[in-house]
Amino acid sequence: MATSRPVHTTIIPAAGLGTRLLPITVAVPKELLPLVDRPIIQYGVEEAVRSGLDHIVLITNPGSLQPASHFAPQPELERILAERGNAELLTAVRSLKKMATVTTLHQKKPLGLGHAVLTGRPAVGNEPFAVMLPDNVIDSDPPAIKQMLDVFSEFRAPVILFERVASHAVDRYGIITAEFVRDNLFRVIDLVEKPTPDEAPSNFAIIGRYVLTPDIFDALESTKAGHGSEVQLTDALRVLLQDRPIYALELQGSHQDVGTKIGFLEATLHFALKHPEFAPTIEAALERITK
Repeated sequence: MATSRPVHTTIIPAAGLGTRLLPITVAVPKELLPLVDRPIIQYGVEEAVRSGLDHIVLITNPGSLQPASHFAPQPELERILAERGNAELLTAVRSLKKMATVTTLHQKKPLGLGHAVLTGRPAVGNEPFAVMLPDNVIDSDPPAIKQMLDVFSEFRAPVILFERVASHAVDRYGIITAEFVRDNLFRVIDLVEKPTPDEAPSNFAIIGRYVLTPDIFDALESTKAGHGSEVQLTDALRVLLQDRPIYALELQGSHQDVGTKIGFLEATLHFALKHPEFAPTIEAALERITK
């Protein structure tokens, strides 16, 4: 088992249809919707890079080339910006292709998160790796995935990120039962995908960040379709839990679910109010609007 090796790769599933954001996602992939001054997917890639992950594996559907093209060279755009003397924008565009090595693999059918992760197996091989859901934009320092990688380095076991949610919202998440280890670290006892509020064992909700060992792929291979007739990563983790410990780190930071319309609006306000250029204008506009 290659768990002693450092983590370099993160899988970012970007093959969803964005149905919760329709109709805007008919024309624009959800991952490329602008969140203040850059697309949603760039927030995840930047978090990965700041955490030391230099290989990004994008899982896309065969009809969507746009997410990968965002990080590809743009020679014509660069030429125009250079001719216009716009050094700041030129630097920003050039930095996209230098962020990390980007590999694109296609998920032919939308068969669930577990299936999307399994699709990334050829690019990961027998190495530990991270999974980051672009819908879950996390604002934290140090980055959330870096906090998880530190736990992985200590225990050499899978790590998931969670936060406590309202009891009526548990049916939107994978839910864990866990025992306290120290500070904000827990050891997972059990996992269940999207239980009803009456059936939920806790309000500890998994929120789109995982550091996994390569044996998860074999667990996924044997996992049948579960909730929503999809292959659920939560179900495969439950299988893996029979053979090895899994740890859960409680989020220290702000989590924005941009996969819903209200979540997208809240995230836009959150990051706009943190932006040094936009914050004063947004604050004044909000005051004006609320009056």
